[in-house]
Amino acid sequence: MAMYVLYESSSGYALFDVHGLDEIGQDVEAVRSSVSDLTRFGQLVKLSAFHPLQTPLDAQNQVNAVSEGFMSEELRSFLELNFPKVEEDIEPKFSLGVSDPKLGSCLFESMKIPCESNEFVQELLRGVRQHFDSFISDFKPGRFRKAKFARREKVNFNVTREDYMVIQTIFLLDTVDKDIHSFAMRVREWYSCHFPELEKIVNDSYMYAQLSKIIEDKSKLSEEHIPMLTEVLGDEDKAREVVKAGQASIGNNKRPVDLMTIQTFAEGVISLTDYRKTLYDYLVVKVNDVAPNLATLIGEMVAARLISRAGSLGNLAKCPSSTLQILGAEKALLRALRTGGKTPKHGFIFHSSFISRASARNKGRMARCLASKCSIAARVDYFGDSNGTEFGEKLREKVEERLGSLHNVYARKEVLEDEEIVDPSEEKIDEEVKQGC
Repeated sequence: MAMYVLYESSSGYALFDVHGLDEIGQDVEAVRSSVSDLTRFGQLVKLSAFHPLQTPLDAQNQVNAVSEGFMSEELRSFLELNFPKVEEDIEPKFSLGVSDPKLGSCLFESMKIPCESNEFVQELLRGVRQHFDSFISDFKPGRFRKAKFARREKVNFNVTREDYMVIQTIFLLDTVDKDIHSFAMRVREWYSCHFPELEKIVNDSYMYAQLSKIIEDKSKLSEEHIPMLTEVLGDEDKAREVVKAGQASIGNNKRPVDLMTIQTFAEGVISLTDYRKTLYDYLVVKVNDVAPNLATLIGEMVAARLISRAGSLGNLAKCPSSTLQILGAEKALLRALRTGGKTPKHGFIFHSSFISRASARNKGRMARCLASKCSIAARVDYFGDSNGTEFGEKLREKVEERLGSLHNVYARKEVLEDEEIVDPSEEKIDEEVKQGC
């Protein structure tokens, strides 16, 4: 059985004919030992056809298609011209070795070419990659530099590498939030033994940590501390209340070394909270760079969580809207399938302002509408060439219109029910709602 190997790179497409299969079969060790020697490997593999890519932009587009497992029109034309034709109802006596199984499946579905992607093929491709410049003798040396530059440009500006930063940042943000909550509670429990009245006056954990650092010893509170306390609290009356409570506090007196330890820990909480703000600003910028339309439609935090749960922006773009709708509610879905209960209507998109503004009876309808628009926005961000937010703004307007129409329709229906008026158009209202969903 004859065998060919397809080598796709940023330099172009090359088709190699594999010789000597009757002698060595698909012996991986024999190929591995011959890779280091060009003379031996040249007897095993012969160049059959080569199609160079003309510009770095063409090379970048072709590499993108191959990395995603798609077959471009240029690759189809190359194989139709140089690869043996597969006749219908006749089992082919040849196969094609490819590096990516996804590409092999695509070639088999579209052109009925039997493909292989085993260890033997990978070793052949490794040898071709190592001696590729020797096989292509007519290829100009300067073109290799352009092709390598296109590959490097694809790696540097690959959106999948950028959304990896979004995934790691949202994970880190969740971890920092848990740590801040845990540490802030520890500061409250620790310092409340010394100044228990402060916990009732100040509810915010960040302000509480700042005040515990400023006050230190409650017995030393005086009118001189009011400007500093006012700067933190933003209210002079509340600052005077803190001073008054400190002077009449029933808390235990602590030694200076104990107060110094509490102050150091409060400084750590303050610095971690400040870092959290910086991390959030970084996440907002990064999400707007990776998925500007999705962020415009649903917000940066929800967009980041959707990308993180899907695994990448590419996976999110390939998800149907029904899957995107319940991302984040997998446990509820599995529980509903196991117990036969109601399936969840929304996952992470529940945190969108559109869902919170919708009435209880319309949350499911708004979730379906918003999920469909988010799916469109993710595909525009991933597959589109523009980095603008025009599509996201248009989609947001559509969702706003849908929310307004649902509100108006059900407000009209409630008015008719309150007045006990039988309106023949009531059936039309229900029909409008069903059509809109």
